[in-house]
Amino acid sequence: MKEREKKYIALWHVMARECRRLTSRPLYLFCMVVAPLFCYVFFTTLMESGLPTNMPVGIVDQDQTSTTRQLARNLDAFEQTAIVAHYPTFNEAREAMQRGEIYGFFYIPQGTTADAQAQRQPTVSFYTNNTLLIAGSLLFKDMKTMGELASAAVGQATLLAKGATEDQAVALLQPIVIDTHPLNNPWMNYSVYLNNTFMPGVLMLLIFMVTVYAIGVEIKERTARQWMRASNNSIWIALAGKLLPHTAVFFLMGICYNVYLYGFLHFPCNSGILPMLFATLCLVLASQSMGILMIGTLPTLRLGLSFASLWGVLSFSMCGLSFPAMAMHPILQALANLFPLRHYFLIYVNQALNGYSMTYSWINYVALLLFMLLPFLIAPRLKGALIYYKYIP
Repeated sequence: MKEREKKYIALWHVMARECRRLTSRPLYLFCMVVAPLFCYVFFTTLMESGLPTNMPVGIVDQDQTSTTRQLARNLDAFEQTAIVAHYPTFNEAREAMQRGEIYGFFYIPQGTTADAQAQRQPTVSFYTNNTLLIAGSLLFKDMKTMGELASAAVGQATLLAKGATEDQAVALLQPIVIDTHPLNNPWMNYSVYLNNTFMPGVLMLLIFMVTVYAIGVEIKERTARQWMRASNNSIWIALAGKLLPHTAVFFLMGICYNVYLYGFLHFPCNSGILPMLFATLCLVLASQSMGILMIGTLPTLRLGLSFASLWGVLSFSMCGLSFPAMAMHPILQALANLFPLRHYFLIYVNQALNGYSMTYSWINYVALLLFMLLPFLIAPRLKGALIYYKYIP
């Protein structure tokens, strides 16, 4: 029999062996199918509305005039804001915010209307709880807008009373008109902003852990030599035969979230879905290669899983989703390139959001390709661990 045919037969035997292991352990089904699908549905339903709405706020209106009551009604009309309580004093509103009953409150002191009419520059205040960053930021924007609108309304009334026309009053109050156009996500939808990275990030984390577990459990259960014999003692046939079934399942899960986001939920995908499917395949292969590096570096199941979980969780912070990488310390900017999710995120921004051609992201594709070459660095050490390492519980 030719040598090439022997390699194909050995590869087939290892793949068949791994498929039997996958179907005999419910843990694989949960981590490779159930958990990703659950996360897809959970995250999208959690952020189904796109932006949080009707967040509870309070108001302290010590002036009690028709003008301040109209101000409160206008504030309540904002989509993100819902006035749920009126407090007689500042301290009561502050205590309610500290108890978590409201996310902020608007404070109108006594004499505000009279001072405004007499042009004595009254002061209105608003307080938001920025412990909850999203809620505090959105309410701050609404209350700041309301404060500016109230100021403009008073200024317009004063100018009109002095004989200015409506056009003249508007020109004086707003000499430059600002026309804003949020690109790529004009709805300011947090689901679009977060889920396009959360879903591949969760999938990447599961790939790390399943790859480390699938190899590490062979060492723990002392079946590694049997695995190597099935591969004719070739570490490459052993790894390819073991991980190809994993690749097929994880790529199928990647296709699911791409179709779900861009086909069913109609999230922005200006490049078409095919470049994103290719980027997903690159992410799956890069993540598996990282998993091989992790278990090859620390050939103990518990240490390998700890490495995988730590690196996977750090990816969400280092990819630039929550905090822009360009604002990080230069050392952290360089370290961010060591996370596959960082390069997938940049590909998503360039392809799906901006609609650029794939050549625009060639550096990121090359980076994912370099991740796929990591097993070549660790293969001799991993082979030695599979054959000679004795697992100590």
